[in-house]
Amino acid sequence: MDVDAYVAEHGGQWRRLKQLSDQRRLDPAEVDELVALYQRATTQLSVLRSRSPDPALVSELSQTVLRGRARLTGRPRHFWPDIRRFLLVGLPGAIWRAAPWWCAVATTFTLLTFALMWFVADDPETAAAFVGDDEAAKLVESGFAGYYTEFSAPTFAFHLWTHNAWLAAKCLAAGVLIVPVGYLLWQNAMNIGVVGGVMVSYGRGDVFFGLITPHGLLELTGVFVAAGVGLRVGWAWIAPSEQLTRGQAVTRAGRDGVLVAVGLVALFAVSAAIEAFVTPAPLPTALRVAIGVTTWLAFLAYVLLLGPHGRGGVDGDLRVR
Repeated sequence: MDVDAYVAEHGGQWRRLKQLSDQRRLDPAEVDELVALYQRATTQLSVLRSRSPDPALVSELSQTVLRGRARLTGRPRHFWPDIRRFLLVGLPGAIWRAAPWWCAVATTFTLLTFALMWFVADDPETAAAFVGDDEAAKLVESGFAGYYTEFSAPTFAFHLWTHNAWLAAKCLAAGVLIVPVGYLLWQNAMNIGVVGGVMVSYGRGDVFFGLITPHGLLELTGVFVAAGVGLRVGWAWIAPSEQLTRGQAVTRAGRDGVLVAVGLVALFAVSAAIEAFVTPAPLPTALRVAIGVTTWLAFLAYVLLLGPHGRGGVDGDLRVR
């Protein structure tokens, strides 16, 4: 076999195949040409492998054929651009669009919780009525603080992460029905308000706030965001905007809900790590609180600074390439 003559005859086709394989955009005619050249090149490669003693030529043509195949079948996707867009545009934009809802949830929850706390703490008999005298004494002496050291830190962190993520998922999913979200929030407000009221009524308010603040700010904010986004989905179904049909409004709000659900998984991982490793740590209370407050403010800054830039487009969707 005259290899030089074979290369001279078909080399132009191979160069054209390589050019089309590297070209970013192809029109329909170029796609057809690429398919034809790829089919010819595979046949020619088989001929060279069986008859040519030149391994360099076989290797070069093999690479050209592989590039053509990759161009036809689709190259492996690079997810870093999608992840970057999700973190810098999609997630903060989705949280920002729901800000009126979760800010309202946060305000209502906070007022209700402190009202319950004040009501319970105002009268020791009320505190005892909620949990019982023995349980109240046990809670104050060791029960509340002991909760944070009952299990090993990694086990405790994983439990907290899954528990909080599940609570947020329920708030997001139940948002379309409105009422279940209120019930879930009431349960949490009741729990914090009663426990805090008992601790304050027995003069251990400093212990309560010193332990719950480091992780509670970020953790509760995540719950508020989940509830607010869920309620936004429900309201989109009840009262869609004039520019959208009910289905379109729910779809847009639900799309934001998916983005937020993914983002909250990471948020609750951070809050769980703080609760398991920082809250019970033998550090000064001021330092533990400072860590929690700094993390919480960093999250708020993330939303406030990046959220407005993600409010346009297609509601923060990730681009499909």
